[in-house]
Amino acid sequence: MAGLRIDSEQEPLLGDTPGNREWDILETEEHYKSRWRSIRILYLTMFLSSVVLKALYFFLQIDQTADASFLGWVIASYSLGQMVASPIFGFWSNYRPRKEPLIVSIFISVAANCLYAYVHIPASHNKYYMLIARGLVGFGAGNAAVIRSYTAGATSLQERTNSMANISTCQALGFILGPVFQTCFAFIGEKGVTWDVIKLQINMYTTPALLGAFLGILNVILIFAILREHRVDDSGRQCKNINFDEASTDEVQVPQENIDQVAVVAINVLFFVILFIFALFETIITPLTMDMYAWTQEQAVLYDGIILAALGIEAVVILLGVKLLSRKIGERAILLGGLIVVWVGFFILLPWGNQFPKIQWEDLHNNSIPNTTFGEIIIGLWKSPMEDHNERPTGCPIEQAWCLYTPVIHLAQFLTSVVLIGIGYPVCNLMSYTLYSKILGPKPQGVYMGWLTASGSGARILGPVFISQVYAHWGPRWAFCLVCGIVVLTIILLGVVYKRLIAFSVRYGRIQE
Repeated sequence: MAGLRIDSEQEPLLGDTPGNREWDILETEEHYKSRWRSIRILYLTMFLSSVVLKALYFFLQIDQTADASFLGWVIASYSLGQMVASPIFGFWSNYRPRKEPLIVSIFISVAANCLYAYVHIPASHNKYYMLIARGLVGFGAGNAAVIRSYTAGATSLQERTNSMANISTCQALGFILGPVFQTCFAFIGEKGVTWDVIKLQINMYTTPALLGAFLGILNVILIFAILREHRVDDSGRQCKNINFDEASTDEVQVPQENIDQVAVVAINVLFFVILFIFALFETIITPLTMDMYAWTQEQAVLYDGIILAALGIEAVVILLGVKLLSRKIGERAILLGGLIVVWVGFFILLPWGNQFPKIQWEDLHNNSIPNTTFGEIIIGLWKSPMEDHNERPTGCPIEQAWCLYTPVIHLAQFLTSVVLIGIGYPVCNLMSYTLYSKILGPKPQGVYMGWLTASGSGARILGPVFISQVYAHWGPRWAFCLVCGIVVLTIILLGVVYKRLIAFSVRYGRIQE
């Protein structure tokens, strides 16, 4: 076949010249276009799932029997579902066409959205339907492992960082646009319209779910029409695709050398810590701002929502910059720099000085119960935004003893920390699974990517539990000191395995680093 090197976005590898490479087995222009059409469909899949997740996140209708403990399980059920599903879909994608687990996972999400649209039918205890629906949405989101493994297997080393960055960018854009849709749906109102024939209520609660079901079906149609199986080695040459029996004489065989398992475990630990830290940061931001700045719950939800949306925009900009920077200094150095930036961000959050937060003294004088416990905050977030709440006292509740001796975290201090964490987190997140895909090499990566995704899901479960307990009992000083300690240990781990975090082909001398 006519071998063509069609890669306008990338510079050739060191030593990559017609004189020292097998150019006769490089891809044709037709194969190149098909490969990138397939990868871009996966970008769209990640974007759509992120939009639906964020649009549906807060608008959940729960009956009054759901206490804070149960709502915590509802929140965790998404990550639990994803943690269970990721290795399953990853294993499936290793031995069957990857289109299969993708389509099945999307149909599971569509079914979950349809179930959610009908949770209003039971007169009571619809909380169990909500728990199942959210868990199934998480189970469907296990296709992230398939998306990343497909992208890793369909790109060369030169293309890998750009492609992984595009996946993260699409995810970040989805997280930005999701709340925008959510705000628009609020204007539909709680009552909305009812379609009596099929007992469907179309209101601000069910519209995000119905949109999610529609986008899921559209996504399946596009996957059927466009996605094709492609696999290339680290140099960009076509490899035999083990998902099929047929082979081509123009395809190179997948190398059989062993993967560096120490590096694999280290990246899983690093990825767990990175997501653990960001999950606890997302969890603590609302109670922290309510305690430190005497914001009402409504103010905290509004302002913190704006902050998180700004972090999404910041992440997109950072990811675009990282794509260029990684060519000059490499992924390992950027990962190390990202962890240092995250550590600085949490270090700045440590309380200093002699000014203390406002205390909820009025609660004691009026014999009322302080309102800023974690459980009540969770319940408040899941209530209808249209519901008329009684005015509640603000400030740091006296029942949290640390409020009396812990200095306030100034707003400028908090915002500076937010900016730094917003820089470090997307960098670390992207570099960790980009390095991971390169360490694994051209072998099918479904199972390994499944375990990586599962470790991240576990982190999103444990992070909120950890920070809620430490913050409530010991306050922000202890909480952020422990986080700083965890980040320091992570940096030490990265230093220990730094030289092992190299691409599979570089390790075995096929490509120069």
